[in-house]
Amino acid sequence: MGHETAELTRFLIHHGYSVIFFWVLAEQAGMPLPSAPLLLTAGALSAEGKISFHILWLLTFCGAFLSDLMWFQLGRAKGGKILSLLCRISLEPDSCVRNTENLFMKRGANSLLISKFLPGLNIVAQPMAGIVRLSWLKFLAYDICGTLFWAGAVLLTGRIFHREVEDILSLLRHSGLPMLLIVLLAATAWITFKHIQRKRFIRKLRVSRIGPEELREELESGRAIVVDLRNEFTLDEDSVQIPGALRLTPEELEERHGEIPRDRDIILYCT
Repeated sequence: MGHETAELTRFLIHHGYSVIFFWVLAEQAGMPLPSAPLLLTAGALSAEGKISFHILWLLTFCGAFLSDLMWFQLGRAKGGKILSLLCRISLEPDSCVRNTENLFMKRGANSLLISKFLPGLNIVAQPMAGIVRLSWLKFLAYDICGTLFWAGAVLLTGRIFHREVEDILSLLRHSGLPMLLIVLLAATAWITFKHIQRKRFIRKLRVSRIGPEELREELESGRAIVVDLRNEFTLDEDSVQIPGALRLTPEELEERHGEIPRDRDIILYCT
């Protein structure tokens, strides 16, 4: 391994434990800091005996689990409002967050076992568990198992394929760019892509949105009907309720579409 790779190795050996803990903590808290590349590299180093696999596993678990506890408690305390916060801080388009809400509705607590392997569900599952008032005992049991499995799987993958990880690092070294610069460029490109993707999604929605005054006029004239597509998790006692709106979930549209009048404009209320 070359100079830059050796520097990265030395850095992870001397500071890897604290870096892993705080990096995973930040990622699971919602920051756009993908931890998988770092965990794979750390797992590869553990195969060479340079750092402890078991300590890495423990610290990865602790970082993720602390964030999970925070989101779970926020879900219990804030209810459906926390989902609006997630839509604002997440780089995933709102449709991805909504799809993961629906997945949690179907799978329930079992979602906590696989949430960290699925984009979007990773940050939604824990607050959703709080919103539905999952018991602390059940949450702890499922989340601990899921988090331990995720942390062990990623680190073990790096440990098993440590030679391939070293080859990738060597390939990056031969590109002539400093390792830190490569990592920063890759992270910047990923965040920029997600930001543009989200902006495009929101721009499409704005084209067909309707304002409160226009909505009131449409409803008073009888020219339109509102179909409320919000699921039960986004509804609480403080949620806005539109009189006369037809309540459906997206999953019920195919079965109950006949209830929607065809002689009026249809306005969908999603969030």
